[in-house]
Amino acid sequence: MTTAGDIMHRGAQWIPAHETLDRAAQLMRELNVGALPISDENERLCGILTDRDIVVGCVATGHDPARVTAGEMAKGTPRWIDADADVGEVLREMREHQIRRLPVIQDKRLVGMISESDLVRHLADDQIASWAEGVYARTVPG
Repeated sequence: MTTAGDIMHRGAQWIPAHETLDRAAQLMRELNVGALPISDENERLCGILTDRDIVVGCVATGHDPARVTAGEMAKGTPRWIDADADVGEVLREMREHQIRRLPVIQDKRLVGMISESDLVRHLADDQIASWAEGVYARTVPG
C-alpha cells in the first residue's frame, strides 16, 4: 500500500499566522516552493498561503505585503492528510475539495506536503488523469 508519507515532499515548513506576506514570499523563495501551510500559535494548521494569494489577494489589490499577515489571508477550512493514509484517500481528499497541495501531518506535526509534481512522480497515468479531471473540473451553473 502506497501512503501519503511515501509520496510527499519532506521538509515542509510552516509560516506562523502572525508573519507578514513579505516574509512568506522570502521563505517561499528560500525553500523553492509556491505554497506554505499557515500555523496558529499552537502549531496547528489554520490555512495554506500560495504565491498567487500574495500577488492577487494582496499586491494586486493595493495592499502592502509588509503589513498583511499570513493569518489574514487564511480562508476556509484547511485540508490535510495523515502520513499513513492510503494514496487513494489522498486523491479523494484533493479531488473532493479541488485542491492541488495537501499538507501531510503525523502525530499532530507537519511532516510534508503533497503537490501535483509529487503525484506525477509517484502515480500511474490513469490515477493522475482521474485526479486532474476532478480537481480542474468546474461545475457549470445550470
